[in-house]
Amino acid sequence: MQRDEYLHLDQANHLAWGYISIPPMTAWISYLIKLLGNGVFWVKFFPALFGALTIVVVWKAIEELNDNLFALILGATGVLFSALLRLNTLYQPNSLDVLCWTTLYFVVIKYINTQKPKWLYVGAIVFVIGFLNKYNIVFLLIGLFPAILMTNQREVLAKKQLYRAMLLGLLLILPNLLWQYLNGFPVIHHLNELAETQLVNVDTWGFLKSQLLFYVGSLFVIMAALYALLFHKPFSEYKAFFWAIIFTLAVFVYFKAKDYYAIGLYPIYIAFGSAFLANLLKNGWKRYLQPVAIAIPVLFFIPMYNFAFPNKSPEYIVKHEKRYKELGMLRWEDGKDHALPQDYADMLGWKELAYKVDTVYSKLPESDKTLVLCDNYGQAGAINYYTNNKIKAVSFNADYINWFNLDQQYDHLIRVKTYTGKDSELEETSPYFQTSFVSDSITNPFAREYRTAIFTFIGAKVDINKRIREEIDETKKHR
Repeated sequence: MQRDEYLHLDQANHLAWGYISIPPMTAWISYLIKLLGNGVFWVKFFPALFGALTIVVVWKAIEELNDNLFALILGATGVLFSALLRLNTLYQPNSLDVLCWTTLYFVVIKYINTQKPKWLYVGAIVFVIGFLNKYNIVFLLIGLFPAILMTNQREVLAKKQLYRAMLLGLLLILPNLLWQYLNGFPVIHHLNELAETQLVNVDTWGFLKSQLLFYVGSLFVIMAALYALLFHKPFSEYKAFFWAIIFTLAVFVYFKAKDYYAIGLYPIYIAFGSAFLANLLKNGWKRYLQPVAIAIPVLFFIPMYNFAFPNKSPEYIVKHEKRYKELGMLRWEDGKDHALPQDYADMLGWKELAYKVDTVYSKLPESDKTLVLCDNYGQAGAINYYTNNKIKAVSFNADYINWFNLDQQYDHLIRVKTYTGKDSELEETSPYFQTSFVSDSITNPFAREYRTAIFTFIGAKVDINKRIREEIDETKKHR
């Protein structure tokens, strides 16, 4: 599993209406996974399910636009054989985010076709689910609102049912907004931290290039959709969708968003494009182009599968470094190239870390009085997931800063320290303990956690709990 997945699974043990890192929906799903046994199968089941449901929604959207078997197959094929297949291998909010984007756009189509107010309320519910999963869905509304203003669909703004639906949505997300308020709006700190450490490395060309690659096999379908939204008369009522994609991408570029934030934007355009192409290729010799159109996403996907999926060994990737580098896959959030793609490096070393910490923990004379303190959420989450000794590792990083159990007095410390090129942990911490030594380290050279060290400190000379409280207060003060 990948670094983020361990944090999300651990959130099931700390249910709340909000978290520093993400809204609460993922934690609720994690709780369901916990009830189902917390196995890897169920961890991977839910993103796969959301991906499958995205195909279903695209299928239903095409039925609304042009109930043609070729259009349905082309749309489903285009969505399946895309970057979504990789996205949906990871248990992160992104899979449900794409599903919610696609579903909300589908609801807009349904409302345009029927003018029934019930779809406004359905749209509000979909937005709430999306918002409680990932705040990213707000960008959908930011892009859609001016697009609606530019078309005849602006008439919906005079409907009182719209504002009732908006009020319903506000009431449903209010608990999360209150949580943010009571906790000092950590989402703002999180966004500022992203901007300083990751988004600063995002460049406009790299963002736009990625948009072309996400659905490279269906790019002709998306382009057909944009043409049809402007010039295909049966699609004239949907012209707001043409402007929506432009405004939404412009907002993402302006805010220097990560490229995958926009990945949920395109499935509905594959639906539009498929419906239009089915009409274009339905007669005469053009019918023979239908199987070609269906084959294109599959053929483009084959090389993508060979390089963009974690199905090769680290040794293979290192050996073929040039190809991966040309595709930009070795570039991490720090803006530098590394030996492996970041997601792949984030999948390695966790079992080794958990096993070694478990071994150290079990040998201590008073393990119940031992605090396991990590540098980051990946370390803490992996230890807590794989532990056989019921370890509750914590960190000052991400949500773990709120999960310290300071009702328990600690006399010993296991410190998991990320390698930074210089080792001063023993020198800095050993004066506060009777015994100090390096217990072990991560030896997998391909892991992002390579050389992460495990320090053991026994017999505290100071009040550990007091020092921890001071550190927590200091960390929160700067957020």
